[in-house]
Amino acid sequence: MDDEELLARIRAGDEAAFNALVARYGPLMLRIALSHTPSRAVAEEVVQEAWLGVVQGLPKFEGRSSLKTWILRIVANRARTRGERERRSVPFGDDRPVVDPSRFTPEGAWGVPPTEWPEDRLLQAETLERVNAAIDRLPPRQQEVLVLRDVEGWQPAEVGEALNLTDGNQRVLLHRARAKVREELERYFQEAA
Repeated sequence: MDDEELLARIRAGDEAAFNALVARYGPLMLRIALSHTPSRAVAEEVVQEAWLGVVQGLPKFEGRSSLKTWILRIVANRARTRGERERRSVPFGDDRPVVDPSRFTPEGAWGVPPTEWPEDRLLQAETLERVNAAIDRLPPRQQEVLVLRDVEGWQPAEVGEALNLTDGNQRVLLHRARAKVREELERYFQEAA
């Protein structure tokens, strides 16, 4: 059942359709909320609040964006607001370079290029755990963009619309996120070698 059919059934009072919508987007909503909040408990509260917002907003939903985009925008906005409130005393932002400057020559070329990874190790459970841990340590906005683009497979336009990002900002966030995850994997493979 696609989102439009679910929406029509929900508006007609079909509780099973709403449960299907929760099952479809609940895990992704939690992942987005976790990227902005300090704990799983707070993230779960944010998701519940977001679902309440979805239920209250459904009569006014006009379909100018996809249902998925609309729902994820609600949870992202609520998670950002709640996360900021929860972490007011924690410094925000990361001014460190994306890639360690010592890896480049004075002319700006790679002095120490990214290493080739052993393909047979990439899909092992331990490696995937490292990737997930690296993603979980990313700053919230980088984590959101990386998860939506590389884990969920969203198109850039969908991510930009859902997170209210310009194309350029999205590219920067995605580049920084991928670089940090790559750096973590390089360390992991060097340790294992």
